[in-house]
Amino acid sequence: MNINGRPWRTIGLEEGGASVWVIDQTLLPHRFETRSLASLEAAADAITTMVVRGAPLIGVTGAYGLMLALQVDPSDGALEAAFERLNATRPTAVNLRWALERVRQRVAPLPEAERAAAARQEAGAIAEEDVAMCAAIGEHGLELFRTLAAARPAERQGQPLNVLTHCNAGWLATVDWGTALAPIYKAHRAGLPIHVWVDETRPRNQGASLTAFELGREGVPHTVIVDNAGGHLMQHGQVDAVIVGTDRTTRRGDVCNKIGTYLKALAAHDNGVPFYVALPASTIDWTLDDGVAEIPIEARSAREVTHIQGLLSPDQIGAVQLTPEDSTGFNPAFDVTPARLVTALITERGVAAASEAGLRGLYGR
Repeated sequence: MNINGRPWRTIGLEEGGASVWVIDQTLLPHRFETRSLASLEAAADAITTMVVRGAPLIGVTGAYGLMLALQVDPSDGALEAAFERLNATRPTAVNLRWALERVRQRVAPLPEAERAAAARQEAGAIAEEDVAMCAAIGEHGLELFRTLAAARPAERQGQPLNVLTHCNAGWLATVDWGTALAPIYKAHRAGLPIHVWVDETRPRNQGASLTAFELGREGVPHTVIVDNAGGHLMQHGQVDAVIVGTDRTTRRGDVCNKIGTYLKALAAHDNGVPFYVALPASTIDWTLDDGVAEIPIEARSAREVTHIQGLLSPDQIGAVQLTPEDSTGFNPAFDVTPARLVTALITERGVAAASEAGLRGLYGR
C-alpha cells in the first residue's frame, strides 16, 4: 500500500536475507519507522509488544522467527524450543500456530544444514500467499459492495457507500491489502464512492491510530468515531454495512475479533445492517465448534485501559494516565460474535454463509 507515494509491505527480508524488517506499529500514526528483527527473541518481543499485530502478520512474523532461530541453532531441540517460545506470544489468533506448524513440518525432515534456508523459503511463501489471499478477499468484497450500492433507493444512487469497521484489519494487520479493508481499497481504486466510519477501538486505539493512518495515505474518505457511536449511526440510516476482520473463526462460523466487535454485531442485527467478516483460510480453526466456550481470550495489561498513548510534544510519544491512581483495570483483548449475527464470511475463495455448511462449501473437508 502507499506511504508518501511509495508502495510498502509490512514485513520483508533485509539485505542478505539473514534478518527481517517490520514496520513499528507502536509509533504510528505519529512516526513511520521500521525495526530490524535479527533474533528469535526480537521476533517474539515484536509480537508480544504489538510492534507487529493482526493475525496474518503475526503468523508471517512467527514463521520468520523460526528462520532466525534456526540460523543460530538448527537442532531438533532448538526447533521445538523456538516453536513453543513463539507460539506462546499471542494465544488467541490461530494464524500464528498454523504458520509455525507449517514451517516446522517443512524443515523437520531435512538435514540441519538445510533447515534455516528452508524456513526462509517457507516463510516467504506464506507471506506471498497472504498477499494473494487478501487481494482475492478484496475482489469478493468489492462485488458485495457494488450490489449494496446498486440496491439503494434512487435518491441515494451515486452517494458514497457508508461502511463501518472496527479495530484495524488493513494492510498493517497483514502483509499487504488487509482483510476487512481490502474490499474498501478495491472499491476506492475502482471508483466506487465509499466513506468509512472508523471506530477508535479502545483501549489501544488501532482504529484511530492505524486504520485512519492507512485510509488517509490511500486517500479514502473516512471519519473517526468513538466506539459507542456505531449503534447511533445505524439507527439513523448512516451505515450501509459493517465489515470486520477476525483472529480466529470456528468451523460453524463464530468469529473472534477485537473487543467490541460483538456489540457492533448486535447493533447491526437490530437495525438490519449487513455484518460481514473478512478472513483468509489460515484464520479458520477447524478443531473448534463453539467460539464462546472454546476460544481462549487473551487478557492484556490493565495499563492499556488506565493509560493512553499519544503525541506529548512534536518529538515525543508517551502515555498519560486516564484513571484515578487507585483504580484497577480489566483488559480482555477479544470477544466472540456468534455465527447467527454474521451476514456472511468473505474469504479468498468467495462469500459463504457463517456456518459449517457454508465453509465446507468453499473448503470441502
